[in-house]
Amino acid sequence: MGKFMESVDTRALRFVAGFPVMVAAAFVVTAFLIRADLPEPLAVRWTADGGASFAPFAAYVTAGALMIVAAGWLVLSQALPVRRPVLMRRIMMGAGLFLTLFVTSALAAGLIGQAGLADARESRVDMTVLALGSGAAVSLGVTIAMVYKADQQWSPDDDRALQLAIARELDPDLSRDSIRLWVHARSSVFVMIGIASVFPAMLIAIALPWLGALLVILAVIGAAFLCARVKADRRGLKVLLAGVVPVMDVPAGAISAASAAEVRAADFGGWGYRHHSGTAAMLVSSGPAVVVNKTDGQRLAVSGGSQDSAARLAEVLTRVAARARGGGDAAAGQADS
Repeated sequence: MGKFMESVDTRALRFVAGFPVMVAAAFVVTAFLIRADLPEPLAVRWTADGGASFAPFAAYVTAGALMIVAAGWLVLSQALPVRRPVLMRRIMMGAGLFLTLFVTSALAAGLIGQAGLADARESRVDMTVLALGSGAAVSLGVTIAMVYKADQQWSPDDDRALQLAIARELDPDLSRDSIRLWVHARSSVFVMIGIASVFPAMLIAIALPWLGALLVILAVIGAAFLCARVKADRRGLKVLLAGVVPVMDVPAGAISAASAAEVRAADFGGWGYRHHSGTAAMLVSSGPAVVVNKTDGQRLAVSGGSQDSAARLAEVLTRVAARARGGGDAAAGQADS
């Protein structure tokens, strides 16, 4: 029992176990409230020639309640295992709530369609009840899928966060040796890209919609090339184009010097990622940047955002490079001895 409780989301378990039961109980109570207006027996299936299959009221209500509970438990329980992907658990939670309410709506529509009739063969499923119930089921299912916090009680991310907290406690300088920043082109550049692409795309889309959409997609890709995520820590420098594509990954030990400077993008081949003759650059505009010299003679240039952030980035890279070289020199000295 202990292993089972550790493998499931215990907070969601109470909801998964209780919700279908409560809905089924509400269905049974409501059915008994309108019992006097229902014929006996009740129709459970209608045929095209006007015939119907029948079942006693007690059987209809009991089977309906069991169907509600079974459908709810079957799908909602798939959201409980904590080892499953978070997205899958959210989808199953929403789908289980939807299915529970949809089955209830279908059973209720069958009952309401027979209310006030002496002969169940004259009845039909009440489409208004079915439509309203189904719509509510869909909306509530989507809502619960969005708000359900499907997190593990203790995940690998928690382990990493704990290790980082311990490392910072033991090494107060660790936070000083780390910087994360986004760099991007000026807003006027993105406005220019939008004007130069969206308006022509609207005109082209009148004749060739796919070509207009392609032009907008190319503009978005072009704008993404003018954004980058810059990370620097004791492992070195890493630059991600558009925050996703890694274009630079320089170990701290491979850095000989780093300095903040005002650069012209044209001197390094232009905006975006450039690599030519031993020089790599990721510049989103001319202006503040960090120029990095590597131990192998190559050179890098990375946009630094503002002057302050560029100076801080250069300071961090200089410090972690010196630390890495010092550790390497110490290790070399121990090996020689």
